[in-house]
Amino acid sequence: MSLLDSTILFVKQKLENAEAGHDWFHMERVYRNALLIAEGEECDIMVIKLGALLHDIADSKFNDGDETVGPKVAREFLESQKAPEETIVHVINIIENISFKGGNFEKKFTSKELEIVQDADRLDALGAIGIARTFNYGGFKNRSLYNPNIAPKLNMTKEEYKNSEAPTLNHFYEKLLLLKDKMNTETGKQIALERHKFMELFLSQFYAEWEGEK
Repeated sequence: MSLLDSTILFVKQKLENAEAGHDWFHMERVYRNALLIAEGEECDIMVIKLGALLHDIADSKFNDGDETVGPKVAREFLESQKAPEETIVHVINIIENISFKGGNFEKKFTSKELEIVQDADRLDALGAIGIARTFNYGGFKNRSLYNPNIAPKLNMTKEEYKNSEAPTLNHFYEKLLLLKDKMNTETGKQIALERHKFMELFLSQFYAEWEGEK
């Protein structure tokens, strides 16, 4: 079995019972997004494929905030598959630097491959899928849909962002609507803009229905 096929099988098994916004299908969508973006870029396509498939293999949100679990699980798997050390290091760097973390996180590593996988992951937080994932996670955490008395908190620290229990709708302002201006690639920017517009339409409709105007 090829390294790619083994990775797909491993991720499917590992995330079999994962929360719906961070399950195998999330990985698959990010993988497809990454391949689409990579078409217009000079890059190491195998690193992109592995990075996309393994980027959320053990998300810290579901591991008591421990950000070392994901890289450790990914390294152990790739070593078991005899992947080149250079590839392993690059994939681990992608996993460690891909997250939004409140928007104030300074990346300690940069590469075209990280930029592509990060854009692919951020696209899955936008548009119709992004809306669905956001409310799914809010329900998973038993958060209210919206509370007009609790304003979104911008420019949060990494810790504040990680520990936030704000209503789900606040997440649009604290992360989702900020993403289109944080995209790395031209393809990513173009797709993000369309998905951003869709979210703005959704929010407009949401508030109108909340106020009984429509």
